[in-house]
Amino acid sequence: MSEVFVAATHNKGKLKEMEAIVKKLGIDMITRDEAGVPHDYDIVEDGETLEENSYKKAYAIMKMTNLPSIADDTGLMVDYLNGAPGVYTGRFGGPEESADKNNAKLLDVMKDCPKDKRTAKFVTVITLVYPDGKKIVARGECHGRIAEKKCGTNGFGYDPLFIPEGSDLTFAELGTDYKNTISHRRRALEDLERILEGK
Repeated sequence: MSEVFVAATHNKGKLKEMEAIVKKLGIDMITRDEAGVPHDYDIVEDGETLEENSYKKAYAIMKMTNLPSIADDTGLMVDYLNGAPGVYTGRFGGPEESADKNNAKLLDVMKDCPKDKRTAKFVTVITLVYPDGKKIVARGECHGRIAEKKCGTNGFGYDPLFIPEGSDLTFAELGTDYKNTISHRRRALEDLERILEGK
């Protein structure tokens, strides 16, 4: 019998990626809306780490629905920027969380960065929180570099700028299906699978 988890995110791109992967773990995800969470219910992500924000989101939705909840927090960590934007990844370009503004700001602050210094990594932390207080935390990383201009139309967020290791194409050029085989979120979900299976 499948477990049912409430997904804490509103982000349709994240939902699609996560749903494609968690099914094989025997987890069925339902949206916040399907679980009866008011659409305007906002969770302030004021944690200092991805782990704190991921837990805060999952715990808040679990308390509201009394159902197991799953949340992730993802950060882009650029070496040239000493790990920024990190926990501010979603609102790097401003509080409205615009992907276009985030990408524009990243390109601007890195305009003088040499090609060989543009290394970066995406990090995803996934937290499951159960009504009985049980918590499971998984983590995944995808290393790569920041492109010098936006390329590609697939994906979301920083996908037009992030080139994963072993490729010359951005996530937005590689496409969602391929991205789902190597992404930080995929690796975090694989870590979660190992934990759930007791490996």
